[in-house]
Amino acid sequence: MENMKLKLKVWRQGGKYTKPQFVTYDLDGVSDHMSFLEMLDVLNEKLINLKEDPIAFEHDCREGICGTCSLVINGYPHGPMQQTTACQLHMRHFRDGETITIEPWRSRAFPIVKDLVVNRDAFDRIIQAGGYISVDTGQAQDGNAIAIEKDQASHAFDAATCIGCGACVAACPNASAMLFTAAKVSHLAQIPQGKVEADSRVQRMIAQHDAEGFGKCSNITACEAECPKAISVEHIARLNRQYIASSLGSEKVVS
Repeated sequence: MENMKLKLKVWRQGGKYTKPQFVTYDLDGVSDHMSFLEMLDVLNEKLINLKEDPIAFEHDCREGICGTCSLVINGYPHGPMQQTTACQLHMRHFRDGETITIEPWRSRAFPIVKDLVVNRDAFDRIIQAGGYISVDTGQAQDGNAIAIEKDQASHAFDAATCIGCGACVAACPNASAMLFTAAKVSHLAQIPQGKVEADSRVQRMIAQHDAEGFGKCSNITACEAECPKAISVEHIARLNRQYIASSLGSEKVVS
């Protein structure tokens, strides 16, 4: 086990920090076995002991499942390790004496609540616009009776691994949420139960995406590179095909 000394530049906003600013903290005794969030816990414990306002940041499962731990670390959403959420990132990937810059997701559609916490209700509203199946799908055993081609099932499961963290938005220079929206549209459109509402779903969800103030996709693919679940931009291509087909109304949606 190795203990490190770090310099942390943390985005502070809200409370006594009425205007956003970076505040620098020195922290020593950081074990390389700690996760990044455990390191922040240690920093907050130090701040509380000093009667200072602890840093607000989000977390829940700390297992890379919920997508809550939204941090930009040294310019990378979720940090420098690929296919890793911030809660899965460990301090052994940093050097002793290193300066680490920690910021929230930066997007007009994700207003900052306090410090590193942002409001991601925009994602919920996109889901509410059409990210569900309302047709009668029967009971669990009925689902097992429906034959689904292997490739389609695999594509659906790949898209369904999206945890809705928003790293795609933070990584995109246009602050687009097209990878998130495409994953939600794509995984439902690949299964028979979801095809019934495929046309109306893609129209409603794209309309809500734009209404929330997210930017347009310009195929930079930074979203795929920073996605902790490696969601492919192929799903954006599939969404575009579905959107065009549903807009024309003269052809079937091609998956």
